[in-house]
Amino acid sequence: MSANAPAPSSRCNVAPFHAMDVLAKANALEAAGRKIVHMEVGQPGAPAPAPVLEAARRVLDIGQVRYTEALGILPLRERIAVHYRDAYGIDVPVDRIAITTGSSAAFNLAFLAGFDVGDRVALPTPGYPAYRNILAALGLEAVEIETTAESRWALTPEMIRAAHAERPLKGVLVASPANPTGTMVQPDALKALTDVCRELGIWFISDEIYHGLVYEGRAETALALSDEAIVINSFSKYYCMTGWRVGWMVVPERLVRPIERLGQNLYLSVPELSQRAAVAAFDATDALEAIKEGYAANRRLLLNRLPEIGFDELLPVDGAFYVYGSVRRFSNDSMDFAQKMLLEAGVAASPGVDFDPVGGHNYLRFSFAGTTEAIAEGCDRLQNWLK
Repeated sequence: MSANAPAPSSRCNVAPFHAMDVLAKANALEAAGRKIVHMEVGQPGAPAPAPVLEAARRVLDIGQVRYTEALGILPLRERIAVHYRDAYGIDVPVDRIAITTGSSAAFNLAFLAGFDVGDRVALPTPGYPAYRNILAALGLEAVEIETTAESRWALTPEMIRAAHAERPLKGVLVASPANPTGTMVQPDALKALTDVCRELGIWFISDEIYHGLVYEGRAETALALSDEAIVINSFSKYYCMTGWRVGWMVVPERLVRPIERLGQNLYLSVPELSQRAAVAAFDATDALEAIKEGYAANRRLLLNRLPEIGFDELLPVDGAFYVYGSVRRFSNDSMDFAQKMLLEAGVAASPGVDFDPVGGHNYLRFSFAGTTEAIAEGCDRLQNWLK
């Protein structure tokens, strides 16, 4: 490299997603002949349901897969509107729905449309690391607010007011059910958050990608509580379509055209094949509920076995497919513990420092999106390794 070669931009200076690093090491061990129990990433073990695959084949049989409108094809947006009527009893105008390349693109679009460089956005910790890393790459400030059992691991209006008084916030982002904990914000608490954001004049962004995967309580959409909320969802989790890269967002009317302009320029359109297939995902409820029953069995297994093994501090697992548990009995360095667990026990899990830079060294995230047999084997390996 020459002495005057340009350097990468400062936007690249974001932390790695350690869960993906663990996955890469686990895959390398498997390639070398080891059998690894994968509990590190939030990816459904089941394939996309049969109606999705059949719809995709029909598109491929036609032989032409084209650009679509930047906001997405009308049949998919209309079907999502029907979903909100069926699941939540609310009417969402089709023209406020935008199809995106997974929820990841939706977060990029929401951050770009709602915030200017230097704006502050509050997030609960522990939380999904990509939020703060995307915000940092876009020149925004992630204001991470530590949550505790006292608030049931959720933000409260008082926390938001305090952060806003310190220096004005421009937005708040909440996930329910949450990653890495699976903990939900209860409907009354969610309403209190949307109310305080309306009062303070700041954006409320609701990550609802784990809706559908709820075992305790009821998941409410922020759209039922506020017309000002930005709601993001995806076909990746409940619908088992991670690699299809298709999601959606519902935004206030004044953001529709800005989101459309950004989408036109950033990625033109979401792949038509994925959009056509996603329409059919809503016809696969029986198959998807059967898959969810498997997750529920895995959840019960982990909630019983992990405390017996020594992971005796678990956060409430209301939904999603994760258990976030303390490793304090064994280590004060979850990164080191996760590496040793992978190499010595052949069990892959995500270190908590991904999700909480302050307290995450005491925690691991276990994904239970795989088969019940694999989860049981993982527990057996951990018990034998730690005894």
